[in-house]
Amino acid sequence: MPKVIYISHPVTEDVDRNIEKILSILKVIHTQSKGEIIPIAPYIVALQYLDDSVTEERELGILANEEHFVRKIMEETWFYGNKIGKGGEKEIKLSLKYKIPIVCKNQTIKPRLEEVIAINSGN
Repeated sequence: MPKVIYISHPVTEDVDRNIEKILSILKVIHTQSKGEIIPIAPYIVALQYLDDSVTEERELGILANEEHFVRKIMEETWFYGNKIGKGGEKEIKLSLKYKIPIVCKNQTIKPRLEEVIAINSGN
């Protein structure tokens, strides 16, 4: 059975460019694994109909995204990108809360990822 992996990547700032990067990551993982890994980034869908710059709409997207953690749809959370923003911190907290393993895919963010994990590992 394929492994379902949640892909975490910053979106804010240059939303369109970051969506392109995320879609590229999803494609590479899915094709190179020959379907053995199914990468998901549900927030990408929400960004198609919600405006990330409008607080109320951003919150709706965040709530929808959180439901994937609550239902434990993914087996692991993989972190990409060059920083961990507020959304990434929330995804770390949710992964810890629901005991979803966290994997760092960019060594640049590893110290920050480990710091956020250490701060929140008791929650």
